[in-house]
Amino acid sequence: MKTKDRTELDSGPTEIFADLEATLEQVAETNPRISDEPTEPGKNMQDLRALLEVSLATNSSLVLDDVLQIVMHKAIELMKAERGLIMLLDEKGELQTRCAFNLCKEEMNQDDFQISNSIAYEVARTGKSKYISDALSDKKYAQQKSIVEMHLHSIMCVPVIIKEKVIGIIYLDNSIETRMFLKSDLYIFELYGQMVSNALHNAEIYESLLVMQRYNESVIEKSPIGLVVLDSNACISKINSVALEILELNKSQIRIGADDSQATAFLDILPEKEKPRWQFMIETALSGNEDFSEPRYFHNTGYDEKALSIKISPITTLPGGGDGIVMTIEDITEKVIMEKYVILSEKLVAKGEMAASIAHELNNYLAIASNNAELLSMNVEKKSYDKAKFNASSIVDNVFKIKRFVDSLMDSSMPETEYVSYNIKHLIEDLLFSLRVQPRFKSINFSLDIAQDIPNIEMDVGQIQQVLMNLLNNGADATEERALVEQKAGNKYKRELTIKVYYVKASEKIILEISDNGIGMTEETMKKLFSLHFTTKKNGHGLGLVNCQKIVEQHQGKIVPESIQGEGTTFAISLPRQQRK
Repeated sequence: MKTKDRTELDSGPTEIFADLEATLEQVAETNPRISDEPTEPGKNMQDLRALLEVSLATNSSLVLDDVLQIVMHKAIELMKAERGLIMLLDEKGELQTRCAFNLCKEEMNQDDFQISNSIAYEVARTGKSKYISDALSDKKYAQQKSIVEMHLHSIMCVPVIIKEKVIGIIYLDNSIETRMFLKSDLYIFELYGQMVSNALHNAEIYESLLVMQRYNESVIEKSPIGLVVLDSNACISKINSVALEILELNKSQIRIGADDSQATAFLDILPEKEKPRWQFMIETALSGNEDFSEPRYFHNTGYDEKALSIKISPITTLPGGGDGIVMTIEDITEKVIMEKYVILSEKLVAKGEMAASIAHELNNYLAIASNNAELLSMNVEKKSYDKAKFNASSIVDNVFKIKRFVDSLMDSSMPETEYVSYNIKHLIEDLLFSLRVQPRFKSINFSLDIAQDIPNIEMDVGQIQQVLMNLLNNGADATEERALVEQKAGNKYKRELTIKVYYVKASEKIILEISDNGIGMTEETMKKLFSLHFTTKKNGHGLGLVNCQKIVEQHQGKIVPESIQGEGTTFAISLPRQQRK
């Protein structure tokens, strides 16, 4: 709050003085003794001005100690008191001195300040003011030790009351007969007491708000989930350290709205390719005024890729005013990896014709262990030792599960297919999340084109994922072969894998196209592509595509290859939306 300057105070609004004058007149009607006393010329105006100054002072700060000292100074100055103090009741009901000053406005130590405790405690107990014009002549007080020792003549003590509860007292005294308090002074002093009460009440509310603010900030900062608050312009109003860690940002990169008028726009700190999706999520929550969630969002930090769970909720009132949204961002990378491992490790994906077929399929499962190994290395570099320990444990567990899997294989029959309704987009994103960090895929640029209207498909998730993994592995091999050829020829070449998914509503079929810009195939190779044991790879077994075809056909679908030698290959897979019962 801003205090009015001295010029405004001296010229003082007539309305303020008129209101205070009216207050004095009203009190005089109920306290006839006040109006009976002679009034010095200008005394009422002096009182009013002092009250106005105190009123402005109590509204100029919410720091309690500052307000108490201002009020005490003004009380001593106006009443010409020798000493004054403010005492507040503690939890045990004992009065404790909060500030004490003498006529010279010098702060006094508690040991040097003796008062009549009986008067102070009587006021605190009854909530009624005490006025004693000459304590040494009053039989009730003349024998009290403190009054005799301090040679006190005039004493005033008023209660400090908040919500009809006494919380303390204000005390003034004089030992000089010529400075005796008037009864009218008591009324002015009671107004002081009321101002202190109001100041205390405001300070109490302010302190409660500060405590709540500190609590909220502590909760936000210590939350294990990333929290980001955006205003209606999608600028950052609040972001905790977990969110900064998840998004791999430095706090110095962020300007918070409450501290800087040029707050950082949230979209500006995101990778360019991800901005459209984030903008859609944010605008949906802001414009629709309803919650929005993205259970699985893959965020590429430039250093690695993370799986995030995002929830966005609108909020109607931000601390600085206006509407906005609050986002919770959870890093579920480890969870996604383990879910994918369960899908791949708990099912036998394809029928093998021999032990080589089993070994071929196990190579795919080993990709999970390889992924954990990559994460282990990254977490060690980041000094995230808890996560690194978890990665190492996952690798060991995976090796033992593979061993048990091999030991339990007594035949090579195709496992029974278990159909569930599943989101093909999630399946593909989960698979790419694991493949991108593997060394053979790091130099490949992935393009993903999935239509928005793709319905869920009835499928065996593990088997379809195995088909896609085989095709992507073959695509990676084909691009590697072409890269060697182009390198020898001195040509520039960028390895690419593309996944396109769309829905044909008329036939209720989902089409998946997996393309590479690799070495391509001859017509002769195309004819033998699905023949058992046929392979063009040095260490191949000729089983991968055979199993892919069996899985697709078991899903009542088709797999069709197209290839141009030297340019690349596309495998188109069509799957029905629902399996025939």
